[in-house]
Amino acid sequence: MTRVLLLTLTLTVFLHSTVLAKDYKDEPEYIALRDSMHHAFNDGDSARFYPAIKAIEDYVLQKNDLHAYYTHRCNEIVFLMNAKKIYEAYKLARNLSQELREKKVDKEMYMAYNMLGHINRICGNRETAKENFYKALELMEQQGYYENMPPIYMNIVNVEMGDSPDEALQLLEKAREIAEKHAPERVFDIETRKTVSYYNRGDIEHFLEGYKVYKQGVAEGKSSVHGRIMEVYYLACQGQIDEAVQKARDMGEDGDDAVTMVYERSGRWKEAYESLRKEYTANDSINNVVLTNSMQGIKDELTIYDAERKAARNQLYVLLTAIALLALLVLALVYIMFSRRRHMKQLKNAYQHALEADQMKTAFIQNVSHEVRTPLNIISGFSQVIADPELTDSVEERQHMAGMMQKSANQVTKLIDEIIGLSLIETTSAMEKNDHVKIGSLLQDIVDEYRGQATMETEMKVENQLTADFTLLTNKAMLRRVLAALVENATKYTEKGSITLRATSADDTLTIQVEDTGCGIPAKEAEHIFERFVKLDSFKEGIGLGLSLSRKLVEQMGGTVRLDTTYTAGSRFTVTMPIEQ
Repeated sequence: MTRVLLLTLTLTVFLHSTVLAKDYKDEPEYIALRDSMHHAFNDGDSARFYPAIKAIEDYVLQKNDLHAYYTHRCNEIVFLMNAKKIYEAYKLARNLSQELREKKVDKEMYMAYNMLGHINRICGNRETAKENFYKALELMEQQGYYENMPPIYMNIVNVEMGDSPDEALQLLEKAREIAEKHAPERVFDIETRKTVSYYNRGDIEHFLEGYKVYKQGVAEGKSSVHGRIMEVYYLACQGQIDEAVQKARDMGEDGDDAVTMVYERSGRWKEAYESLRKEYTANDSINNVVLTNSMQGIKDELTIYDAERKAARNQLYVLLTAIALLALLVLALVYIMFSRRRHMKQLKNAYQHALEADQMKTAFIQNVSHEVRTPLNIISGFSQVIADPELTDSVEERQHMAGMMQKSANQVTKLIDEIIGLSLIETTSAMEKNDHVKIGSLLQDIVDEYRGQATMETEMKVENQLTADFTLLTNKAMLRRVLAALVENATKYTEKGSITLRATSADDTLTIQVEDTGCGIPAKEAEHIFERFVKLDSFKEGIGLGLSLSRKLVEQMGGTVRLDTTYTAGSRFTVTMPIEQ
């Protein structure tokens, strides 16, 4: 019980040292609230204490004094500890700590640690209690609460005195140093506690010296919470053992330790033993009350938990049912929405395809009609000339006419071939690859075939970096068609310079490049030129299907074809094919 009383006194010091420092300390309303709470606190009257503490907490909150507010919250915890309701006190201390953390009131966090230290001390957790008190000191020093640090040191002294008297004395010295600098009014109480510790250690000489200092202070109007114990021990030092014991017993449970100590120092071991046994019995009784209270608190918590769990489970069932119904509704709406969106997308795609088909049909008719009409006019015109009986017999003229008619016929044939090829790739997804093609020979054949179509100032060549027997499994006719289309384009747009077919391989990829030094293609047209019926120069022959058809054919053989925009001396098309043996 002694420990609980010391807590009360400590918190009373906190109370006076904080709230009285505010401007409202002399207001009659505050004084009335404070005194009402003090009386109820000291009487242990819960019926009066809780309304009083709530009233003063509300009052200091209106004054925006958080320090005083949380100090009174600590008084609630101490009141519960005095009533041996340790479990309830622990819950309030835990809630206080959580609230301070959540609200980030770091300045007052030391209070929570101080309360936890007292609770752990009552429960016998001495080491944990010291850790809590030391943590409170650390936080108080960070926040500059030096004037309130000595009582915390005194709390640690009360824990250490039985186990480490020397360390307890050092702590008292530390408390006195801080008090002299920041709270001189506490020095007398600390010195008195130090004098009490001398008697506990058996140092009677220093005790008597300290007692003289104590009596001098009392004569000067000073007081100490340890004054009654000082008088008990002084009587014992004068040999008045029975009087000292009676005076200690008059203190109630607070004097039990003193009774045992007086008997022990006087050598009356039997009485010391009996006093100690009674003290242990009393402590066991207190511990039983604490344990019973804690167990009842746990039982109440479990009852509340079970009730909350049942209510939560029922709410969960209702919520899950509502969620399930809502999910079904959402799924139905999503299904309807996606169905509608899919239908609209299909309609939009169909409409777009129809527009594209109409545009392609128009472009096809325009291109084909022009490209067919021109060579047919040439064939028709020269055939009429040849049929004229007055035609000159010049061999050169006949050869020229025959060549022009043959070229025009080839143009028509090629045009028909591209149209058939376009139709072919639209109905196939993959090209059969059953031919073993020697790439070097294929490139040389194409160069030889189109050398006659190049200008006299244009060199056509092959740069083959492959082995002479390099063979690729592919579709020979389609690969030749692609490369021939690229070479033919190069001959159309290259007036002088060179046209080069280059072949290389790396890893599992074959790369063939068709490079020329012609007029080139702007980088921004790199993809546009692969679209159907696209011709950058409308005066050149063809209907704009060659590159589009080439890309489709290469893709169906598993490869790619693109314009190399990094090359600026003309045009360079790069064909890549997977190497399959």
